[in-house]
Amino acid sequence: MRHLLLWLTLITLFCLSDNVLAKENPKVRFVTTDGDLVIELYPNLAPKTVENFLFYVNERRYNHTIFHRVIEGFVVQGGGYKDGMKEIDVEDEIELEADNGLLNERGTIAMARHSKPDSATSQFYFNMRHNANLDPSALRPGYTVFGKVVEGLETLDFISIVETINAGKWQDIPKYPVILIKAEVVQ
Repeated sequence: MRHLLLWLTLITLFCLSDNVLAKENPKVRFVTTDGDLVIELYPNLAPKTVENFLFYVNERRYNHTIFHRVIEGFVVQGGGYKDGMKEIDVEDEIELEADNGLLNERGTIAMARHSKPDSATSQFYFNMRHNANLDPSALRPGYTVFGKVVEGLETLDFISIVETINAGKWQDIPKYPVILIKAEVVQ
């Protein structure tokens, strides 16, 4: 009986410690005018990028922004503007973490940036196909992939085929705004 109790105690401790160590990746739900989607983030592979993205989510800065660049078969980009192309308030630029083993494959989310590698702030994009030209290589720094869509890829598929226009310096803007109503952490 004593051995059985010791055995059960060890099994219980092992299961408890396993659950504590097996922390799940955070997930963020996007509620858009064209449907919802859920993104799983990878803080173990892109810690600074995930921290930055979650900051914008938790500060509600992505709420009521638009997807301002939509190119069918390429990307759906958002996180930088409200309707009327009004820029949101952004924080400091973050360090590029593109060399983390994640590729710009269909359904992944990555940080948009300027030509300087360490220039990402709030803007992100979803890959609508494998965009190998956005992956890091010996010739280019690439873009930081930090998560993937785990629910609602059909929402992105729908957004990716909306009619777009060019207006002034802006290209590939949806003719009718596609709005990110709310972004929230769900796990």
